Amino acid sequence: MATIAISQPAFAPWPRRFLRPLPGIALLAAIGLLGKFLEQRIALYGKTHHLHLPNIEYVLWAILIGLVVANTVGVPRIFQAGIATYDFWLKTGIVLLGARFLVGDLALMGPVSLLLVLVELALAISFMTWLGRRFGLSRDLTALLAVGSSVCGVSAIIATQGAIDADDEDASFAIAAILALGAISLLIFPLIGHALGMSDHAFGLWSGLAVDNTAEAVATGAIYSDTAQKFAALAKTTRNAMIGFVVLGFALRWASTKAVEFKENKAAFLWRKFPKFVLGFLLISLFASLHVFDKSQTLALGNLSRWAFLLTFAGVGLRTDIRAMFRQGVRPFLVGALGEIAIAVLTLGLVVAASRVAHF
Repeated sequence: MATIAISQPAFAPWPRRFLRPLPGIALLAAIGLLGKFLEQRIALYGKTHHLHLPNIEYVLWAILIGLVVANTVGVPRIFQAGIATYDFWLKTGIVLLGARFLVGDLALMGPVSLLLVLVELALAISFMTWLGRRFGLSRDLTALLAVGSSVCGVSAIIATQGAIDADDEDASFAIAAILALGAISLLIFPLIGHALGMSDHAFGLWSGLAVDNTAEAVATGAIYSDTAQKFAALAKTTRNAMIGFVVLGFALRWASTKAVEFKENKAAFLWRKFPKFVLGFLLISLFASLHVFDKSQTLALGNLSRWAFLLTFAGVGLRTDIRAMFRQGVRPFLVGALGEIAIAVLTLGLVVAASRVAHF
């Protein structure tokens, strides 16, 4: 794995083990907050000057800042133990993310729209997997691009990275490709929608199906109309609700493939390799769907999830060797771009056909 070496903290007395990661965690928080600040300032500038600027989320900013720090001045030893905790924040964020995905959201979509979501998932995963293989991408990177383009962008990529033990460079490439293409959709999709005379319902559904990251999907619908925004948010939320099942499927597939080497105790091997945090995600999602949490508690869990991811994304950047990324060339971005274009065209055709049949 071509990452910058971050040594794991050695055994030490309890007070020292507790205090040792704090400088690194503080660095993760500082980088994440700086990324959030840049995202908000750019959004404010666009709003003030009445400009529709691409929404470059703190996710990408945090990774870029971490990349710059790690590949220029480097990471002093005092920060290493704290940076190594990013995997803990990753899994914590994914578990808490379950509070934002309700099973009931699936019922609100209606049978036709829900069917389109399922078709989009199958098409996106299948096509991106085929395309990645044709371009000779690694198995892990292909999986991350497939999941990111089919489910919910960055969250799905990060969740799947932990489930299949993918390299940080692969995750960084997939995230950068998904976010860059999502930003472009803000400009292109409304032009296509108006040119085709799409209804608010149809355009919102298309945005929710074809744009990967939630913020960009909702923003794309909002540029078209308020009604389109609502349908985009609903369609995108329905896609998001599938994250646990899709990641679970990839995790089982990866674990079972590796388990071929072990003819004895294969069940034990699968359980050991299985990402337990996916079960936590599904459990929290079930509790939220059953209204075990009230509105304020659900909001608090969602905010805690964002804070955990803020630390995670900074850690991904700090652990990534940019020279190893460049050695992969432009193929990952090319695969991402071709895949996103194909998925956008296919889902557009499906939505237009469905709108004529279902009259929406």
